[in-house]
Amino acid sequence: MNLAIILGLGLSAGILSGLIGIGGGILIIPALVFFLGFTQHQAQGTTLAMMVPPIGLLAAWQYYKGGYVEIKVAGLLCIGFFIGGYLGGRLANTMSSAALEKTFGFVLLVIALKMIFTK
Repeated sequence: MNLAIILGLGLSAGILSGLIGIGGGILIIPALVFFLGFTQHQAQGTTLAMMVPPIGLLAAWQYYKGGYVEIKVAGLLCIGFFIGGYLGGRLANTMSSAALEKTFGFVLLVIALKMIFTK
C-alpha cells in the first residue's frame, strides 16, 4: 500500500470534512474502493476504524470480526484526517457562506457522478 496516497487521502478528507461539515466516510469510502481497490465492506470497515476516536467503535468492531478492517490504513487515515480537519475548518472560516455552499454542492455532485457512472 502506498503510504503517501493513504496519508493524502486522510488529509484531503479531513480538510473537506472541516471545510464543508461532512463526515469523512462520504469521501474516504469511495476513494478506498476506486483508488486502492478495496471491497465495499473493507472500505466501510476501515473508515469506521479510522473514526473510532470520535465515533463507530462498536460498528468497527463488527467489521473487524468479519475481517473487513485494515488497521494500518485506518490509523494512517486518522492522522491525516485529524490534521486535515483542522486545516479545513480554518479554510472554511475564510470563505463566504455562498462560496462554502457551492463548494459543498460541487463535492457532493462529483462524488455522486463518479459513483453513478463507474462500474
